Amino acid sequence: MSDPADRIYERLMVLRCQAGDEAAFGELVERYGPRLRYFLRKMLREPGAAEDALQEVWLDVYRALPRLADPGALAAWLYRIARSAAYRALRRRRQPHVPLEEAQEAEAPAEDDAFSAEDAARIHAALEWLAPEHREVLVLRFLEDMSYDDVARVTGCALGTVKSRLYHAKRALRRALGEGKQA
Repeated sequence: MSDPADRIYERLMVLRCQAGDEAAFGELVERYGPRLRYFLRKMLREPGAAEDALQEVWLDVYRALPRLADPGALAAWLYRIARSAAYRALRRRRQPHVPLEEAQEAEAPAEDDAFSAEDAARIHAALEWLAPEHREVLVLRFLEDMSYDDVARVTGCALGTVKSRLYHAKRALRRALGEGKQA
């Protein structure tokens, strides 16, 4: 979110929520609901589990929003809560991730200026095969357009760790795309 007017409006919306304005909370849910749903679906890989986690997130947000000290940190704060809910759900399932076999990285094909809907669908499907920490950083950085600092805040990792995870996540995504993994 780079528009200054949008950032100011969002801060105002947070302040209204903190003052007890239920309509402002509804706007917040409307604004972030689809994005958080997508994030949780990618983290949990099951639509039902993602919906359950999303409900848990909004309940946690409703309870904790009055204590949010910096309204400008809303996005990172929301994703931090969503991340915690996702990892709680993953621990409950106790399904360990099976990493992709180490494979030689395929040579990059010649650059094609056209990026099709089919390409996007392949990337979204390939995300399903990545470890949760890799899916998480890719979704936050590239789909949610968060800065490295915000990704670090959400994940609770040092900036260097975020950069390292992104590097390894991109390599794993390339391997998954090269192997033609489908969800």
